[in-house]
Amino acid sequence: MVAASLRLGDSDVLLPILKPMQLFNDIRFDNLKGDIFGGLTAAVVSLPMALAFGVASGAGAEAGLYGAVLVGMFAALFGGTSTLISEPTGPMTVVMTAVLTTLIADNPENGKAMAFTVVMMAGVFQIVLGTLKLGKYITMMPYSVVSGFMSGIGIILVILQLAPFLGHPSPGGGVTGTLAALPGMLMSIKPVEFILGAVTLGILFFAPKQWTRYIPAQLIALIVGTLLSLTVLGFFEIRRIGEIDLGLPSLIVPTFSWAQWNQMIVDALVLGTLGCIDALLTAVIADSLTRQEHKSDKELVGQGIGNLVSGLFGGLPGAGATMGTVVNIQTGARSALSGVVRALVLLVVVLWAAKLTESIPLAVLAGIAVRVGINILDWSFMKRAHRVSWNATLIMYGVMFLTVFFDLIVAVGLGVFIANVITIERLSREQTRNIKTITDSDDAIALDSEEKHLLDNAQGKLLLLYLSGPMIFGVSKAIAREHTAVMNCTAMVVDISDVPLVDATVSLAIENALKDAVEAGKDIFIVRPEQETSRFLEGAGVYDIVPKDHICAFRVEALRLAANAIRKA
Repeated sequence: MVAASLRLGDSDVLLPILKPMQLFNDIRFDNLKGDIFGGLTAAVVSLPMALAFGVASGAGAEAGLYGAVLVGMFAALFGGTSTLISEPTGPMTVVMTAVLTTLIADNPENGKAMAFTVVMMAGVFQIVLGTLKLGKYITMMPYSVVSGFMSGIGIILVILQLAPFLGHPSPGGGVTGTLAALPGMLMSIKPVEFILGAVTLGILFFAPKQWTRYIPAQLIALIVGTLLSLTVLGFFEIRRIGEIDLGLPSLIVPTFSWAQWNQMIVDALVLGTLGCIDALLTAVIADSLTRQEHKSDKELVGQGIGNLVSGLFGGLPGAGATMGTVVNIQTGARSALSGVVRALVLLVVVLWAAKLTESIPLAVLAGIAVRVGINILDWSFMKRAHRVSWNATLIMYGVMFLTVFFDLIVAVGLGVFIANVITIERLSREQTRNIKTITDSDDAIALDSEEKHLLDNAQGKLLLLYLSGPMIFGVSKAIAREHTAVMNCTAMVVDISDVPLVDATVSLAIENALKDAVEAGKDIFIVRPEQETSRFLEGAGVYDIVPKDHICAFRVEALRLAANAIRKA
């Protein structure tokens, strides 16, 4: 009886109970077997990736594991996608590598703590975006830019792994430093470590599907490569992860430097934005597989909390990971319980199985990271971009080049700007066709019999200026070009009834055209658009130019008034 009364009625009673629950993700216990198995399988996939990304970033294998546990746990608890697996990803690792390298070079004593502070700041930025409900705007970016950016990150990841893949320590200097040192590294290649890296890649590319259905290829490569290095190749000197001090992580005190303050803010914005894009794109993939709909703003808050906590404890930043998410779903997961299970399994590894990671060769981890970089490359779009549009192709390769050799922010900013300019130019060209000047009953627009009769009888003295569709600033010149036609008539009807959207530039162009016509002694009549557009034009002062009785609700009414004005003239 009580349950029924709560269910049916008193929202004031339910609200205090339900509100705290809304903070959490969709954690259910009606699919226990599927969620546990999905989380366990995702943890197996995550382990080699976390180690590889930790080593690749320069922060250490432990940072990769801490990031996998903390980002994964808190994003699963507070996110907005039921089956999303969050962990350090290739794109996030590339940016974090650059952040670590730059800040440590500028401030050797506090650079590492400052880098993790950047991760915390990125998390706060994501929380703010989610709280302000801006999630839906994050992925509103031209695909050619996203493709070029992601492919560029894939190339960076591959290039940065060339040194450990060939058996050498990183030469430093990022992409350009690695490419400059590449000839020397090739001349002094370490054959044993190169063989381990090559074997790893071979397994990742060619492992039989009947095997990878049960054991992820990354784990197979990790085990085979490590066993090979300890047995057949055990007599050779091989660079390994070595002893890592795992266990409960220690707290990183947020560290700032006024000298690097601007750089830290920019890095945090880049890291946070990239994490948002990465997570929300993966959430869309999860939706397509589960037929559910994620909550983008809630997901950003969850990702932000995960990255904030990860940075506090020296973990790598993370985002939604496509591979882990797909594996999670395919093995039966249906709620966020799977993400929690995955994080707990990895926590067991961190606390009690650290010794098992010490013998893993760095070349094997480099091979895994190279494969990730190759997978990030958008091969599908690169193959067919030229068939879609040469503009899109040039933007994609331009963004890719800038991402690899210059700066991530410059690449995305310039790519979005150019893509938008091209889109606006094309849209304006199409919209210009919706601006028509009519002085007789031609077929440019659909007119009823009375409207045709009124135009024909006016014998060219009555001009109908018809605008339709959304009007943005690109068409303002097209409106101004009708100046000659306006000057040759006695009366003009401006029909904007089919304009659902108008911006300030177009309203100003319409206002100037009306003012010029009124100053030339023309009678002007306006056919009012729908309420929202009409309210905008009224606020802009367009309606103040003509008498109130010259503003009509219907075109035929305006044409009648214009015809009467011509007869009286």
